[in-house]
Amino acid sequence: MRSRFQFVDDHRDTYEVKQLCHVLDVNRSSYYKWLAGAEARATRQREDRILAEEIREVHGESGGAYGSPRITAELREKGRRVNEKRIARIMRTFSITGIRLRRRVRTTVPDPAASPVPDLFQRDFTATEPGRKYMGSGSRRESHPPAPTEPCVTVSRYTALVTLVTSSRSGTSASARTCPGIAG
Repeated sequence: MRSRFQFVDDHRDTYEVKQLCHVLDVNRSSYYKWLAGAEARATRQREDRILAEEIREVHGESGGAYGSPRITAELREKGRRVNEKRIARIMRTFSITGIRLRRRVRTTVPDPAASPVPDLFQRDFTATEPGRKYMGSGSRRESHPPAPTEPCVTVSRYTALVTLVTSSRSGTSASARTCPGIAG
């Protein structure tokens, strides 16, 4: 990514620095400070490339396994004074990555003695007409329940709940039946 300062520097022969800084919303003093540090930046980039080669060497010796903490320790053992944050930055810049070994955390252990819940609706979530089935997450309570004459299907990742609400012909009473099933 090129900086706005670099843009000003590239076009200062064509336009005035004052005008370029004004258009790019850059302080002229900041531009001149950036310009004065160009040699130091070039030296630092050259040193970073040299250090990147040393990092690649240590990284290769480890079979590509070492990350910034171990590479820092190896370089310090060789007598090189380095900072781990700088090593990490250079590794990011030059796309050098170590192996990340993470143990998988198992948060839910199923009970082997429990019997599986039957899939009573065979994962058929299609409705014959609009307003016949409602689906939502089983992890939160719905704020607007369906009309009393419409079936409701609530689905979560592992289980589903089918609630059939039917009303009598007179419309004065309603009965509900809830059937658990497996959605996944």
